[in-house]
Amino acid sequence: MAKIWQRDRWYSFLRPYVDYCTKESFGRVNVKGSIPEDGAVLLSPNHTNTLMDALVVLQSRKDRTVFGARADIFRKANKALRFLKILPLARQRDGLETIRKSYGTFDEVEDTLDHGVPFCMFPEGTHTPGREVQPLRKGIARIALRSAKTRKTYIVPTGINYAHFYRYRSAVELVYGPALEIDPEMDEKQLLEDLHEKMTGLVFHEAPQWHYRWWLLPFWPVAAILSLPMWLTAEILCRKIKDKAFCNSVRFLVKLLLEPILFLIYAVLGFIFLPWWLTLILLVWFLFSYGIFYDCLAITWHKP
Repeated sequence: MAKIWQRDRWYSFLRPYVDYCTKESFGRVNVKGSIPEDGAVLLSPNHTNTLMDALVVLQSRKDRTVFGARADIFRKANKALRFLKILPLARQRDGLETIRKSYGTFDEVEDTLDHGVPFCMFPEGTHTPGREVQPLRKGIARIALRSAKTRKTYIVPTGINYAHFYRYRSAVELVYGPALEIDPEMDEKQLLEDLHEKMTGLVFHEAPQWHYRWWLLPFWPVAAILSLPMWLTAEILCRKIKDKAFCNSVRFLVKLLLEPILFLIYAVLGFIFLPWWLTLILLVWFLFSYGIFYDCLAITWHKP
């Protein structure tokens, strides 16, 4: 079985499309800072927006990044998640059996870091929409201290700042802070306190500035019709979700899965029943229609 850090043909083929869908899920994506290239790197972002947090981190770099996620989601989707380069991280609440099964994860993380591939984990342990960093779990400190015994190791405090936590197509800013070089003799508790302080400094109390695109409103009806199967599916699913922090992840996944299918259907029907030039115009328009629909929806819901 291939190592999780290794390059994968299908992963490399699909990655540009995933990054495209991520960027199209926001009106603006801004990345500041960089990560070290001379050692093992652990990325430590705040966690506010479920899957979208990981996607924002992923699109910030062209190369691979391996992620850690809570172990319970691997019960039904282990192969798919590993294909996406995600490893299971057990929490105390997951039970002793889950913790026992995840022991091998630490060896895989070590192997990943040893081959120069960054490992990203969300040390708060759960997502919380807000502009405060929650208390950090011990896992990231233990992994970093263990890695530092055999190689130069860094933790990169990372801040993810959304203009709006629940609004699809708002702005997001990712900030990589100055890396913390890890001394293997560091105190675990002190390391977590230092990391928490650095992360807090990267989470802005004021949302990134975002200006509504009022000029798009005349195009809303056409965009709504072309993207109807996507946004209707997304909103029906979102109505069934109790934790609204997952809704933008659902909207992203709907775009990721349905847009290629609808594009092919529209292309076949268009070239059969419409002039070729009109079909090309509609196909290009369709690629922007999902985003335009939500941009206009945000305008109509906007409260000064």
